[in-house]
Amino acid sequence: MNWQQDNEEILLEETIDIGTGKAAEILVYNDDVNTFDWVIQCLMEILDHSNEQAEQLSLLVHFKGKATVKTGPIRDLKPKKDALIDRGLSAVLEEKA
Repeated sequence: MNWQQDNEEILLEETIDIGTGKAAEILVYNDDVNTFDWVIQCLMEILDHSNEQAEQLSLLVHFKGKATVKTGPIRDLKPKKDALIDRGLSAVLEEKA
């Protein structure tokens, strides 16, 4: 390999967007607006949680003030977080360390 080939390979590696595959989590925060039933419905429809799992998470959100409701790659979670926000929930996406 000559210098030019080495340099081209480095440039290719730098242009790949690896940030979208990083691990993250969706946090939902408690509010005084949404009902338990609405939060449960949203968690089931958007995150594919079972009724029992959604109920438990909504209780955690209520009593602890927030809860991690889903973990995974950023690229998979961002549209789900956006969908939760579109339904009026207080949700954020945090990158895991």
